[in-house]
Amino acid sequence: MVFFQAVLLAGYAYAHLLTTYLPGKRSIVVHLVVMALAVFFLPLAIAPWFGRPPADATAALWLMGLFAVSIGLPFFALSANGPLLQAWFARTDHPSATNPYFLYAASNVGSFLALLAYPFLIEPFSRLGQQTWTWAALFVPSHCDDRLVRRPDAARTAQRRRDRGRG
Repeated sequence: MVFFQAVLLAGYAYAHLLTTYLPGKRSIVVHLVVMALAVFFLPLAIAPWFGRPPADATAALWLMGLFAVSIGLPFFALSANGPLLQAWFARTDHPSATNPYFLYAASNVGSFLALLAYPFLIEPFSRLGQQTWTWAALFVPSHCDDRLVRRPDAARTAQRRRDRGRG
């Protein structure tokens, strides 16, 4: 749990820093690069070259390192995606952009339903290998919703038009 919570926090911090210091299309390009790098770690698997766990008190550190090299980057990219999409959506001219928190509610409902569905609908009817490849195949498309990221600076553009009396 510590690994996942730490990477989740790191993903949120990355999303905050990215949208603060690289607003607009540059933040999209940087995140797409992170996503592209994460694809090289798919399908998810435990790194076989990492060796066997030590028998002493450093086993917890070994496990954190194993998770970091096996699943760290895909999970980091995934954890940053929610806050990034929300920030990019908030910068659009969509009518709901002024209050984009419904995206988090939708994400939480989807996660909850997936947790409920897994033991009853997914695990009994598919092998672990099939699940791994399905997750890998859906990783990139689930992060590239063009409608949300196509114009993260559209709100500023719309405001400038209104200020000039054109819109």
